[in-house]
Amino acid sequence: MSFVQLPDSPVLCRNLVGGEWVSPVGAATLDVRSPYTGGVIGRVPLTPSAGVAPIVEAAKKAAVGWQAIGLRERTAHLSRFRALLEKNLERLAHLAASEAGKTVAEARAGLLKGLEVCDFSLSLQNLDTGGAMEVSRGVTCEFRREPLGVVAGITPFNFPAMVPMWMLPTALIVGNAFILKPSEKVPITACALGELLLEAGLPPGVFSLLHGGKEAVQGLLEHPDVQAVGFVGSSAVARRVYAEGAARGKRVLALGGAKNHLIVVPDADPDLTPQAVLDSFTGCAGQRCMAASVLVAVGNVQPLIDEVARRAAALQVGPGMGALIDRASQERLETAIARAESEGARVLVDGRGKKPQGATWAGGNWLGPTILDNVRPDMEAAQRELFGPLISIVRVPTLSAALELEAASPYGNAASIFTTNGAVAQHVVESARAGMVGVNVGVPVPREPFSFGGINESRFGHGDITGPGGVEFWSQTKKVTRKWTARTDGSWMS
Repeated sequence: MSFVQLPDSPVLCRNLVGGEWVSPVGAATLDVRSPYTGGVIGRVPLTPSAGVAPIVEAAKKAAVGWQAIGLRERTAHLSRFRALLEKNLERLAHLAASEAGKTVAEARAGLLKGLEVCDFSLSLQNLDTGGAMEVSRGVTCEFRREPLGVVAGITPFNFPAMVPMWMLPTALIVGNAFILKPSEKVPITACALGELLLEAGLPPGVFSLLHGGKEAVQGLLEHPDVQAVGFVGSSAVARRVYAEGAARGKRVLALGGAKNHLIVVPDADPDLTPQAVLDSFTGCAGQRCMAASVLVAVGNVQPLIDEVARRAAALQVGPGMGALIDRASQERLETAIARAESEGARVLVDGRGKKPQGATWAGGNWLGPTILDNVRPDMEAAQRELFGPLISIVRVPTLSAALELEAASPYGNAASIFTTNGAVAQHVVESARAGMVGVNVGVPVPREPFSFGGINESRFGHGDITGPGGVEFWSQTKKVTRKWTARTDGSWMS
């Protein structure tokens, strides 16, 4: 059985500079290994800091002409790109799955979410029409939306297509030149996106691709012509990116990690709840900032927990759940499970040692769904983002105790309540300290045009990364006040 179609031969990734694919001078290379097999499927250059300047210079030159052609003309370019994305959906889904470890269905869903963001951006030609009014006799005020210039997106390994697509359509539509720095663990899908943007006729330099690690990121943060940086990754790195970029006067929105709580009460729907919980903590092998991490069991919900455990134990890795990004992640998670067990947690479902049948997958990074029960709030498993297919059950007597537990987390990405009682649901919606709240939804990612973004340690900066929040982040407004003649019949403003 084959779960994913891996590249036939290793893909050699290169930077995209001024519309040309180039290998950065003096760059070391890194093997790209598929989480499914551990085999090499590509090679990526690690661009040094000095290699960032030529990319920014080409983008700066391109930004002038890109802004000048106007919103409707820019929309035409992105419309062609969207059509090419849809045409190449299956190929891109297999590429993203190959390098990120997610299932092909999950990779496809990520691309479809990216298409949704693209659709929102394409609608701006009809929705974002500016504003003008006569504010006094003979005096008018208006605002005009203008781009920032050269902007950059630094994206993580877990969504090779979706997270770049959160950023680049909106950033490009409003007139910026965009530089994408993908995770060095998943560069292949980014190259495919670059190829499609060129095929769509995007002018050279309007979209650039910068491969590398910390040095490449540092080069973007230090370059004076990079006006804004969007980042998605861990909270520790997000904090540093925000602090360093902001200190240099850049606009920065850095989204970090999470410790998301699913609150389950006794009247939760017995048919809906178990599958929603399972999908939340096992989807993308738990490697997403919206994954459930803590199941807060309020009162007697044992039948629901038993059903979640039954379904988790039956879920097959490979066809039902993908692999972890690398061997270090697998070892880190297995260590965390052992530590929780030593601290008194009960391993209700143990995913250690689970792997698909067949020699092809023997070298992959596998961990099956894992459920830890009787976890105390002070344990690492209840507090730290572990980033894998692992959920910790913390039992509390009341809904108030559940909300206190959720509020104590330093993060603030997502929280959900599972109940059939509208008053209970509304109380949690109003009380939860998270930027995105779900009612009977295990992964409460907003659909466009509702913006994506958390609060507290899950977000550094202001605003959201998609929807209207993304439009505001990637652009600025110029305000114009006009008066043509002197008036004697006006107000103080005239």
